[in-house]
Amino acid sequence: MAKKSVIAREVKRTKMVAKYSELRKQLKEEGKWEELDKLPRNSNRIRLHNRCGLTGRPKGYMRHFGICRVKFREMALDGKIPGITKASW
Repeated sequence: MAKKSVIAREVKRTKMVAKYSELRKQLKEEGKWEELDKLPRNSNRIRLHNRCGLTGRPKGYMRHFGICRVKFREMALDGKIPGITKASW
C-alpha cells in the first residue's frame, strides 16, 4: 500500500488539472506562453500518474479496470470481477 501522503498528493494534482484545464487550453490557443508559465506546475496534465484505486500502487496499473495487476488477480480469482475467468486450454 502506498503512503497516504502520496495518494493525497495525486488527488490534489487531479483536482488542480481539472481546475486549470480550460484556462491552459485557451492560453495555448492564443500563444500566451509567458502567462502559461506562471500557472502552477501541477496544473499540467502530464504530471499525473495512474495509480491503483484500491492500494495506490503506481506500477502494474490496468487502465480498463483502474486497479493494479496484483489486486486484479486477487479479485478475479475470488470472482469479484464479472466476466473474468482464469484461462485454461
